Amino acid sequence: MMGPAHSLSGAAAWLGVGAAAAAAGHPMPWPVILVGALICAGAALAPDLDHKAATISRAFGPVSKALCEIVDKLSYAAYKGTRKQGDPRRSGGHRTLTHTWLWAVLIGAGSSAVAIMGGRWGVLAILFVHMVLAIEGLLWRAARGSSSDILVWLLAATSAWILAGVLDKPGNGSNWLFTDAPQQYLWLGLPVVLGALVHDIGDALTVSGCPILWPIPLGRKRWYPIGPPKVMRFRAGSWVELKVLMPVFILLGGVGCAAALNVI
Repeated sequence: MMGPAHSLSGAAAWLGVGAAAAAAGHPMPWPVILVGALICAGAALAPDLDHKAATISRAFGPVSKALCEIVDKLSYAAYKGTRKQGDPRRSGGHRTLTHTWLWAVLIGAGSSAVAIMGGRWGVLAILFVHMVLAIEGLLWRAARGSSSDILVWLLAATSAWILAGVLDKPGNGSNWLFTDAPQQYLWLGLPVVLGALVHDIGDALTVSGCPILWPIPLGRKRWYPIGPPKVMRFRAGSWVELKVLMPVFILLGGVGCAAALNVI
């Protein structure tokens, strides 16, 4: 799928988690619903860091471009080093290592570690990165073009600072899931994991499928492209994604938000 659909699906997924938490009797404070949805929307773009044309690879200028080169080479090396006889030969790392459940768990754990060990500045860093990606993904038309990069970064930095301040207030969610002081922001890794997994599931619906289960082997393949029957798949950016899936994500997100806030 393309960036906007990935971001919408990520936000909808977190709002669905919020609805489930409310139904289970452990509702999220509204700042957790908002911040989690934005982080999840941003994290849903992160697996494409292995592709130079992806939103995340362009979002932070030379820094993300250089990181994209490193991740692509790392992913390709992982593919070559672990492929089985049934896995085809390939020339790049796109849709390999960063599109697996293991990668999702690792970046989520890494985000939680940054939030805990980095203190307030760690939380701000996580919020800033994902705010940039969320803006680029959800407001793709307004954020398009290199001339808007500085404005996006300023908006993301301002939003991160304000949201961090809101979360820090008692009862607003810094300790929503983990109450002990050193672990208060441990939950920030959850929307990161969820966003990456939602991205992988979305890509699994497309023609190429997605090797979500790596490194678990399936038959003669270790990089098995998981997906529905081919007749049910679509091409990224096709009318199915734009005219069907994106409106569905918006609808589900709205319903999930209302349920998470106990409006319905």
